[in-house]
Amino acid sequence: MRLAGALLDHALADAAQRAPEKTALVCGDRRASYAELETGSSALAHALRALGLRRQQRVAICLDNSVETVLALYATLKAAGVFVIVSPQVKGDKLAFIVADCNAHALVIPARQLSQMAVELSACADLAHLVVADDVAALAPAAAGILALAGKTIHSLHALLAEHPATAPANPTISIDLASLVYTSGSTGQPKGVMLTHANMTMAVRSLTTYLENRSDDVILSPLPLAFDYGLYQVLMGVQFGGTVVLEKQFAFPYRYIELIERERVTGLPIVPTISAILLNLKDLDRHDFSSVRYLTNTAQALPEHHVRRLRQMMPAARIYSMYGLTECKRVTYLPPELVDVKPASVGAAIPDTEVWLEDESGRVITEPGVTGELMVRGAHVMVGYWNRPEENARRLRPGRYPYERTLMTGDLFRQDEDGHLYFVSRKDDLIKTGGERVGPREVENVLYELEAVKEAAVIGVPDDLLGSAIKAFVALRDDMALTEAEVIRHCQKRLERHMVPRHVAFVPALPKTSTGKISKRGLG
Repeated sequence: MRLAGALLDHALADAAQRAPEKTALVCGDRRASYAELETGSSALAHALRALGLRRQQRVAICLDNSVETVLALYATLKAAGVFVIVSPQVKGDKLAFIVADCNAHALVIPARQLSQMAVELSACADLAHLVVADDVAALAPAAAGILALAGKTIHSLHALLAEHPATAPANPTISIDLASLVYTSGSTGQPKGVMLTHANMTMAVRSLTTYLENRSDDVILSPLPLAFDYGLYQVLMGVQFGGTVVLEKQFAFPYRYIELIERERVTGLPIVPTISAILLNLKDLDRHDFSSVRYLTNTAQALPEHHVRRLRQMMPAARIYSMYGLTECKRVTYLPPELVDVKPASVGAAIPDTEVWLEDESGRVITEPGVTGELMVRGAHVMVGYWNRPEENARRLRPGRYPYERTLMTGDLFRQDEDGHLYFVSRKDDLIKTGGERVGPREVENVLYELEAVKEAAVIGVPDDLLGSAIKAFVALRDDMALTEAEVIRHCQKRLERHMVPRHVAFVPALPKTSTGKISKRGLG
């Protein structure tokens, strides 16, 4: 017997039953109904089963925001698998690392990208099947040969959809099974997979849609990548309340974004400070109709106060929610819209069905206002742990207040006011939040050290009006060797995702050191 709503894919089946012809997704000129998502994901689930996918095996999905991405993630869930969405901006060696790290059985990817990454992917031992999301004929013959020699089988996504039944397969999954691995930057330089169960993710979805007061006539416009949990949850939430999600591949064309708000009568806008800064720099905003917008959400860095004021002028009917979260448990706090003007720097208090508190370095619970401590989180949305990272798990998870639970140590420092509302102070580690993404400096530094001329390198975040923090690299060169800022940036562009590429490069004679000889980032700026 099915327990209604226990699994993420139940929400899709329920929405398709309630309103099969309703538009679920808008992607460019393409509109997909709930019935199309339900039948398409069911057919692809049967295909994945036919390709040998077993319960809890992983399927990696390396696609832009698209209908195919959503079909693939729900198909994986229906096939009792675990989906792993990877940014299409990722470079070949990093994609291969993730695919190998999670022991992916299958990878869904465009032909062009597969052609470029064939060598790296051919070395992934557990990867058996490659599903081309567009035109298989566009796959370079040399790449196909390399993959065939490595024992990888190549399939057409659209052929698989046509070959299999459109009814949902029997699914043995229960709510404590994994639903997804979400890879996030780590302080060690390698991304780590956050393990999230169906129970983790459905709880987060229900909490979010509760305080946002979502309803079936809501239309969400999201240019946030589905590989980023903030973007992923827009789709999961939309399906949960049976609304419409308008997916853009990226926030590259602001006037296109405004056009979509007007044309689709968008009611919900998930943004980061970068998006608000670009929007507010546009001219003639008063000529556009934003009257449909009911709410805005913001995470990453807090919105500057002048952004809040101007957004209110643009969208007078919109409620603004300031929030804080992290991949390890999705969302943690929110500030009710009526308090945004009263406490503009606060990220609020715990979301529904969540408990948070601050602790000092000795583990003492901090109750006094104004005292800084690490934020602790208790709730059903707290991750199971990191995939194959026992040391990281020990560092971030500990036994909870009761023997049967665990507490998440966020690694973020906060203070609280007299009312218990929280204010972000800093991270305990050196992860950088830029444009809504988290960047591990070590990963960027490793790429800098690939340049023969680089003797020492250090990467930090520096204040930036657009991004919140911008990546800045400090480089010391080897004697008698030269390098320009442009050469450093070009090298990083070849090896790193766009948000990880340094915006600034400073050449220094040497980097400061601690008493033990380690590079010290204190004083760099």
